[in-house]
Amino acid sequence: MIRPFIHYGIHFLLPLLLAVLFFKSNWKKAYLIMLSGYLIDLDHLLATPIFQADRCSINFHPLHSYYAIALYIILLLPKTTRLIGLGLVIHIIADITDCTLMS
Repeated sequence: MIRPFIHYGIHFLLPLLLAVLFFKSNWKKAYLIMLSGYLIDLDHLLATPIFQADRCSINFHPLHSYYAIALYIILLLPKTTRLIGLGLVIHIIADITDCTLMS
């Protein structure tokens, strides 16, 4: 029962906290950019069934693969892609947490 609260709390509240703490002057823009990390869930449309409650996304969906995760971490390095990378890494952290709580 608590698993969805933790999973979606990380998805929505962690980016908000980071935006408010570290991007004070443009926190709304930073928050929306980090939330765009949710777009990698479009790869769920390639799976059958599209949603399965007990399936771990990590290394199952293409945009949740270990190769993609490595790219997301690299995106943290340049200042120009840092917010996008941060949103993607937060998304992966939320999914890893979900997978851990599943087992």
